[in-house]
Amino acid sequence: MAEPVSGTREGNLDAPTRHPLDWTNPDFMDQPSLDAELERVFNICHGCRRCVSLCHAFPTLFDLIDGSKTMEIDGVDKADYPKVTEQCYLCDLCYQTKCPYTPPHPWNVDFPHLMLRAKATHFHEHGAPLSAMILSNTRAVGKLASIPVVVQVINAANRNAGARKLLEKTMGVDADARVPAYHTPTARKRLRDLDGSGTVTPAGRTRGKLALFATCYCDHSDPVVVEDLAAILAHNAIPTRLVEQESCCGMPKLELGDLQTVKMYKERNIPVLAKMAREGWDFTAAIPSCVLMFKQELPLMFPDDADVALVRDRFFDPFEYLAERHKAGLLQTDFKQSLGKVAWQVPCHQRVQKIGPKTRDILQLVPDTEIVTIERCSGHDGTYGVKHKTYANSRKLAKPVENRVAQADADHFTSDCPMAGGHIAHGLDDKPAAEHPLSLLRKAYGI
Repeated sequence: MAEPVSGTREGNLDAPTRHPLDWTNPDFMDQPSLDAELERVFNICHGCRRCVSLCHAFPTLFDLIDGSKTMEIDGVDKADYPKVTEQCYLCDLCYQTKCPYTPPHPWNVDFPHLMLRAKATHFHEHGAPLSAMILSNTRAVGKLASIPVVVQVINAANRNAGARKLLEKTMGVDADARVPAYHTPTARKRLRDLDGSGTVTPAGRTRGKLALFATCYCDHSDPVVVEDLAAILAHNAIPTRLVEQESCCGMPKLELGDLQTVKMYKERNIPVLAKMAREGWDFTAAIPSCVLMFKQELPLMFPDDADVALVRDRFFDPFEYLAERHKAGLLQTDFKQSLGKVAWQVPCHQRVQKIGPKTRDILQLVPDTEIVTIERCSGHDGTYGVKHKTYANSRKLAKPVENRVAQADADHFTSDCPMAGGHIAHGLDDKPAAEHPLSLLRKAYGI
């Protein structure tokens, strides 16, 4: 049985630190080396088990161990290790909120990045099914689905039971899963007249003018959220424009383990963003996973790239940005409508940004508004919540959140991640329906 590296079983009391992802090292995708590290980390997890309630990866691991002849990690066939990997959707919560053995602890456990290494190794050796390649190509799918006339056909098919059964058989998308509707015109077309003009007033870490990264999802499936964000910024006299040109942030491909395509997207996005950053622009996006990609994952993949670091330092969660303005006394608080009681699900990819509950802080500025905070994963996480093979697990993971929302009996239900919000609301039969917190803030402003 593999033994942990030397160290004590006392947990690390220092803040977790992240090592760069050494993905260009030949050993990174060496299967024997990977298996040895998986065995080492799985053995540590077996002795701890604090993360059992976070996702299905840990119950899968512990069931494999408990069902083996030795009831230890050495009794688990290494051929079964991928059963654990495929249940991890890289939410990062085990690393950020549960694991006592993250670096600088000498045991150096980074479970999410180990799972990413395993996914990347599998992709390098075996590729991925065509369905997974298509589902993770969110920008291309969105462009096709948003073509006039085509958009009506696709949306109608997604509402048709027979068509959904066919989609399940051909693409592995569960017939009961909620899939996004597509819109035309897209967010980028609706807001193409934003010119960034106006008086620039720096405040805190913000430099006073903000460029919007529309994201694949919002651009094609939820353009109103980007419009709401632009309206809020205009109300606060913040010069705003769209990012000059954008490709997918790369998160869907990262979750697939397709690191070369992540690199390709980075080489399209970063030069554009770095140029704008040098011209004084900050950036934001209405999808937490896209923000996290530029704040954390790309900097860890490309630690020596100065342009990646420059973009990282200029990227903000929308409510993080508004909180910086409020701290400097520059946020308008002329709200015209209360929101009442709001049940707020905090998306995983926002929680791990370590910015605090900024969405709650800003919404609570609205008079007669109460925020019920729900810090639990929605179970959606990219394609995990729509794929037939994982949909049932995703519904189980969402159930505790659904129960909390129902118990709150709130006037509104919201999540900063539209996909997470839709997934939870689907389990509640849209009672209440999901609303983006940016949409709620615009409603409170009455603009």
